Amino acid sequence: MSPVLASRRKAALIDPQTPVVQDTETEHNTGWVAGWSTGAQANSAAMMRWFVWVLIALGPLLGTLAYLSVPTTSAAPAPKTVPSAPVASGGQGAAGFASLFVAAYLSAGRGDEPKLAAYYPPAGNLQLDGVAGQRRGEQLTVVRLRQTDTTVWSVTVAARVAGATPRATPSTQPGASPRPAAATDTVRYFQVPVATAPGAGGATAYTALALPAEVAAPERAMTPELVYGAMHPALPTDLRTQAVTSFLSAYLTKAGAELDRYLAPGTRLTAPSPAPYSGIAVDQFAAEGETDGELVVSVPGDGRTLRLLVTLRATGQDGVRLPLTYALTLKARAGRWEIASLDGAPALTSPTPAPVASGGPGPATTPTSMKEYEHA
Repeated sequence: MSPVLASRRKAALIDPQTPVVQDTETEHNTGWVAGWSTGAQANSAAMMRWFVWVLIALGPLLGTLAYLSVPTTSAAPAPKTVPSAPVASGGQGAAGFASLFVAAYLSAGRGDEPKLAAYYPPAGNLQLDGVAGQRRGEQLTVVRLRQTDTTVWSVTVAARVAGATPRATPSTQPGASPRPAAATDTVRYFQVPVATAPGAGGATAYTALALPAEVAAPERAMTPELVYGAMHPALPTDLRTQAVTSFLSAYLTKAGAELDRYLAPGTRLTAPSPAPYSGIAVDQFAAEGETDGELVVSVPGDGRTLRLLVTLRATGQDGVRLPLTYALTLKARAGRWEIASLDGAPALTSPTPAPVASGGPGPATTPTSMKEYEHA
């Protein structure tokens, strides 16, 4: 209600004779309800309806945008389970255990059963023959080591058996006494199965599964082909013979004195000291890629290398000559041959492929960390 209309109604109430005049403003104010225009209210309702419809229409689009805006977090891949292979442990210890067992076994005699039982418990029930210490094993060494099961190693030990005297041979002549047999001194091979188990304090425990079994010598490997040609005499006028002889003389007979003068730049070698020999004589050598053995009196250009396999005789301080073989690499410089390296082994024509460990455990497998090895 407007202030003008309120004042007029107040006057009418004071003076009943005063006519009440209806203000035109009243007609204009009929559209207001509680201070809010009914037209504005209708417009607001319409706007709200439009806003709702807009939200309904935009709902799928907003949902899609919300889905795309969320960072995709891929689940962490599950760790791949690698099949665990049995850890090859105790190989070296099994080899040493077998060597001790074979040494005790070869020297054992009557009454030594408890000594063998320390390695193989059932040996305590044996009854040994012979005199203790009559035979003995010398120069024991492991020549074959392979894993036959997860915790079992088969160890082959070579031993030079001394003191084993065969029985005397009867004489063919009437009345003659039997001829004494010569003492034997041969290398024999014994195979020992050794089981391993965890011991106290993180150590490995060992026990033999059987007494040693005598077996044949390991098979010898075929000699691989070398890069060198045929051996031929080392002629004194050959420049290669001169270079090799000068170097080996300083290396073997002079304890390295004047050794550097024969070495290529950058090569460092230490000679045996004291000098083990009083003199040397180079007999033969084989050169890389050479087949005819012709005399070579010239030296190629600087930087060219040549591999040689040299055989010589070295005279010891006692006057005994000992044959030796050296693999050397020569390098040409300033019109002469110099020693570039004292090679660890003769060079092969093609590298030997590395052995591949089989996939799973079992009697026929060989673990990568302890492969089977043999020495003839």
